[in-house]
Amino acid sequence: MYSDLVAFWPHLYYIIEGTGVTLQYSIASVCFGLIIGTSLAICKTADSKLLRLFAISYTSVFRGTPMLVQLTIIHYGLPSLLGIKISIFVSGVVAFSLNSGAYVSEIIKAGIKGIDKGQIEAAKALGIPPVLRMKDIILPQALRNILPALVNELINLIKESALISVIGGMDIMKRAQTVSTETYSYFTPMLTAAVTYYIMVMIVSSFAKILERRLAL
Repeated sequence: MYSDLVAFWPHLYYIIEGTGVTLQYSIASVCFGLIIGTSLAICKTADSKLLRLFAISYTSVFRGTPMLVQLTIIHYGLPSLLGIKISIFVSGVVAFSLNSGAYVSEIIKAGIKGIDKGQIEAAKALGIPPVLRMKDIILPQALRNILPALVNELINLIKESALISVIGGMDIMKRAQTVSTETYSYFTPMLTAAVTYYIMVMIVSSFAKILERRLAL
């Protein structure tokens, strides 16, 4: 048993090395997704019907279609349509960011709606411009209130990033599949991938709890 583990260790290490790739996709996507989601949330709460319609339509499309379909269209469909070449990393980040932005927009919108209307009315009475109201008064409070939901979105991205293996991204899942093909053993590589994802999620959750406690002070 020990000798089998020693012999299999290089394969396990190869799978675990995919953690860096998975984190690259997840962190980049959640950052861009936050920017997209915030912009959409602002549009959804704007006075302009056109902006609200655009934001609602965007959210409906990306929440109503499978992530795998979106990833496939961006990586295979757009290059053939536009005649350009898109790398696996760019395709993954774009697909995950656009999809995450739709979900984040609903989270931030709920946070904005949860702000005491009295504060907004007071800011209007003081003549504070809409942009400054949103930047200095509304968004800071909304982001603090929705932090747990945003952390959940990051956790979802970490798990959903496994889809990048479909288009050849060498993340944890793709490496586990490669090892399984080479060794004709599926249980140990997939179990290693599952444990690695689980540890990553637990670490993110722990950091989020620490941040929540500090913000609550």
